[in-house]
Amino acid sequence: MLDARALALLGSCGLLFASSAALADPVAAPGFSGPLAPNAHPIVVDAGPFGDVTVTGQVSGIALAQSHVTSTPGTVTSNTAADVSNAQVEIQTTTGPLQLYVQAGAYSLPALGTSYLRSGKAQDLLFGPVPVAYAKAVLSRDISVTAGLLPTMVGAESTFTFQNMNVERGLLWNQEPAISRGAQVNYAHGKLSAAVSLNDGYYSGKFNWVSGTLAYAFDSANTITLVGAGSVSRSRRSSYATPLAQNNGSIFNIIYTYNEGPLTLTPYLQYNRVDRDDALGLNRSAETYGGALLAKYTLTKDFSLAARGEYLKSSGDDCGLATDCVPTNLLYGPHSNAWSMTFTPTYQKGIFFARGEVSYTRIGKLEPGFGFGDDANKRDQVRGLLETGFLF
Repeated sequence: MLDARALALLGSCGLLFASSAALADPVAAPGFSGPLAPNAHPIVVDAGPFGDVTVTGQVSGIALAQSHVTSTPGTVTSNTAADVSNAQVEIQTTTGPLQLYVQAGAYSLPALGTSYLRSGKAQDLLFGPVPVAYAKAVLSRDISVTAGLLPTMVGAESTFTFQNMNVERGLLWNQEPAISRGAQVNYAHGKLSAAVSLNDGYYSGKFNWVSGTLAYAFDSANTITLVGAGSVSRSRRSSYATPLAQNNGSIFNIIYTYNEGPLTLTPYLQYNRVDRDDALGLNRSAETYGGALLAKYTLTKDFSLAARGEYLKSSGDDCGLATDCVPTNLLYGPHSNAWSMTFTPTYQKGIFFARGEVSYTRIGKLEPGFGFGDDANKRDQVRGLLETGFLF
């Protein structure tokens, strides 16, 4: 990670620091959906024959209080905790026919309805100290190809806390891939944009997923996006980052975005299906379907309020009288459902930000042993969070 001393060292080596205005193109990654906004004046290094290199990053901490804690090995098992939510740096080029992007450092990925995994463990069990890195070949004004460690195109929420309206990701996000290794072809012309990717789905290491997205902007305020992704062959890999069932399934979204003045609304629908595969231990097919509404309203230049409401239901085939059958579980047991509400007021002044959050998750139908609390039979969980830090 480049800290102030490392940046000073680069300066002493004869590299010239320029203003962000020197960039021919705006820095597009990592993406922000608000209310947080990236530093408007990032560090730009004139790297000679390599062109301008932009350096951005995030340093933030998080405090957490929660009810009905689930005692999962390796995760936080107490009602309160403090942690580093981001200590990341992004280094990228944005001009020329070949561009590079590298995002490295520590991160935590708090999500509703799941145990909290500390940042140190998250790196070990999820995507490592370099979660996103890719090369981009610009073939024409409309077409480019990216390859490497890529953010997923599935869903309406991004992976890291600073990118989203809320600190925690939602129930629908828990069903989605977050980062995949692969290659992606991108097209954008006028109001239409599209992408298609061959990747490893839920970070499985097997390139057997095809993902695609198609978006149309009716005008500056209204956009609709269709997303589809799924495996084309079976994979036996199972890990913290690679759920066996979802990694052998398919997932679809319809996402609508309204952005006008101080108000942003993003309602979306999601459907996920996993077919039966006895060889993988998936004895029955299963599916989830649900919807969410993300909303943000800017009250003043420095203060805004974000909210999210969502519902998710799981269904599938029962085992009947079969004694050697285990129904496929995608949520809180087969045939379970859950809903959540999240509120996140945010303050940002320059590169400093602070935001609080309160969330409530309720399991409507619970299979015994799949819920919250030490006995895994509690139906609800309340969380309060505070995240603060700097976006440089």
